[in-house]
Amino acid sequence: MKYNQEYFKLSNGVAIPKIGLGTWLIDNTKVVEVIKDALLLGYIHIDTAQAYENEEGIGEALSTSNIDRKDIFITSKVRAEIKNYEDAKASIEESLKKLKTDYIDLMLIHCPQPWDEIGQSYRYEKENLQVWKAMVEAYNEGKLKAIGVSNFNINDLNNIIENSSVTPMVNQCACYPGNTPTDIIEFCKKNNIIFEAYSPIAHGRAKDDARVQKLAKKYEKSFAQICVKYVLSLDVVVLPKASSYVHLKENIDLDFEIEKEDLDFLR
Repeated sequence: MKYNQEYFKLSNGVAIPKIGLGTWLIDNTKVVEVIKDALLLGYIHIDTAQAYENEEGIGEALSTSNIDRKDIFITSKVRAEIKNYEDAKASIEESLKKLKTDYIDLMLIHCPQPWDEIGQSYRYEKENLQVWKAMVEAYNEGKLKAIGVSNFNINDLNNIIENSSVTPMVNQCACYPGNTPTDIIEFCKKNNIIFEAYSPIAHGRAKDDARVQKLAKKYEKSFAQICVKYVLSLDVVVLPKASSYVHLKENIDLDFEIEKEDLDFLR
């Protein structure tokens, strides 16, 4: 089996594969073989981040692949703790070096707040605009083919939209059965922002969801396949994480349809 990718078009015309490979918690050493297996199966969209600390391993795997760089879509993210122009600019250069590439297909602000301040009232609006400025510059220089954000709510998105000539092309957020941020998804669609769903399997917790279990049995599919198919039905990019060949293969073995009433059941 080799998966044939389908694509969305970002607002600037760049094609983004609908299914990508999440690499959170896959360390620098193990990620090399994971990426090699993924490429063999047909994955061409790899999602990483500075905070994952595996950009070097991904760069090594991609540099030794026989697949042309232009045929692989790489996403990375500026650390959530970086909230100023100079550090953001330096971090982009560091990511390019670690990934062994002249350009990154998509760069995101990882979170509007540093991770240890999630849920607090201060949203770092001015600081995020400084990070965005560095990203826009790198975009205009061709070092980034597209730019966006992650974990941004509607107010956070509006802060960028209203104060920059470049609107985020992507917003990446958690999305899985029982946790569908419909308001953010609809806002993104209205503003020509592609929504990306990370953790479609809820970090594995979805296997304990009775609704997912019921549909997995009905369709004779794994809980992961039900989750990924559900998220794809929302017309968004989905980024399932896997580290074993079996799970990598399973997450793209999606040649089945879930009935609408069952999709509604999972929301």
